[in-house]
Amino acid sequence: MIGKLTGTLLEKNPPEVVVDCHGVGYEVQVPMSTFYNLPAAGERVALLTHFVVREDAQLLYGFGTAAERQAFRELIKISGVGPRTALSILSGMGVNDLAQAVSLQEAGRLVKVPGIGKKTAERLLLELKGKLGADMGARAHATTDAQADILQALLALGYNDKEAAAALKALPADVGVSDGIKLALKTLAK
Repeated sequence: MIGKLTGTLLEKNPPEVVVDCHGVGYEVQVPMSTFYNLPAAGERVALLTHFVVREDAQLLYGFGTAAERQAFRELIKISGVGPRTALSILSGMGVNDLAQAVSLQEAGRLVKVPGIGKKTAERLLLELKGKLGADMGARAHATTDAQADILQALLALGYNDKEAAAALKALPADVGVSDGIKLALKTLAK
């Protein structure tokens, strides 16, 4: 019903923002990835939206990119995943990170998101397989088994997804697992 809002950003209170569109203020729930990319209050903003009507509420969810909105829509189709959980997932990891976790079937990365247990993570991986990834225009960073092992090692050592993916990009394509981990750690230490 409401597909996009363009107006003046009045308030920013994570995860909610208020957008003034010609005198009407819309309360919009946004994932943290969108929130961090918003301009300062008083500036113009455009958000793609998803409108949810429930028995007790009408809620508007906003996204900075079409890929975020599409991932949100795929997530809420899954049994047991509502808009609040989907927003939490997108706040905890970017669309590309989610697509990568799905394509590599890494439940451990989803469990790190607050509110996602092991069973929910496994259900997400099963339901999203083939729906995220290439369809979302995201390519998994780990293209070989060695790179996947290096990525898992970095995540196990406590590095977040973005740091590990950045270190993986800096590695030569044909690097072995042990050498790759050493090089990645050197890159991350800088």
